[in-house]
Amino acid sequence: MAHNLLKGKKGIIFGALDEKSMAWSTALRCVEEGAEVVLTNAPIALRMGEINKLAEQCNAPVIPADVTNMDDLKNLFTKSMEHFGGKIDFVLHSVGMSINMRKGRSYTDLDYDFSHKTFDISAMSLHRVLQTAYQLDALNEWASVVALTYIAAQRVFPDYSEMADAKSMLESVARSFGYHYGFKKKVRVNTISQSPTKTTAGGGVKGFDGFIGYAEKMSPLGNATAQQCADYCVSMFSDLTRMVTMQNLFHDGGFSFTGVSAEVIAQMEK
Repeated sequence: MAHNLLKGKKGIIFGALDEKSMAWSTALRCVEEGAEVVLTNAPIALRMGEINKLAEQCNAPVIPADVTNMDDLKNLFTKSMEHFGGKIDFVLHSVGMSINMRKGRSYTDLDYDFSHKTFDISAMSLHRVLQTAYQLDALNEWASVVALTYIAAQRVFPDYSEMADAKSMLESVARSFGYHYGFKKKVRVNTISQSPTKTTAGGGVKGFDGFIGYAEKMSPLGNATAQQCADYCVSMFSDLTRMVTMQNLFHDGGFSFTGVSAEVIAQMEK
């Protein structure tokens, strides 16, 4: 059900690859709530994914951008403002990639060149996005930036490898840049720590189905879906959350604050 929470707002959605993507669901919900969007992803992801299908559904342009390339990001924000005829009200950063995980390298045997790429794409890209917007004065006052993260930034999930370190850095960037952007333009920057969700990227994590099953048993409300994450993003982009910034917001059915559930205890005692 739509409530026009984003009527008249304009935003950029990073990271929609296919219908499993949280960015895909978020783009659709934003448009449903009255927003206009620009879609973006890395050129290789645009070739691999189905973003043109989403663009048609959202009546949105697709502007390619490598998040590690400052010229690409400047072009993205400049062309987005030209398309909208003004500044931007919200940004979703849904970007993450680990070559070490793809190659099956364990955390105790990392290829550091791969790790640098992981941190560059998955964490420092948020700083690049924010710095580009800041220097171009591309965001309206009270704009909202949300980056998607995971609880492995705070707790150990052995097979999440160096992505856990990248998510920790991502959350730190959101806090630090959120401070500066808040004073400068009243722009708010937050991260949403989502339940393990079956996406194309998430499927590449070893033991991911086990993550999902365990979290479902541990969470009082169960796991949050991609569609529910999209709903939460809409609320964070809306004017209803204007005073929320520099926060890491757990959207995980209560998993993050549950020590152990009765269901998990019962399973262990079998």
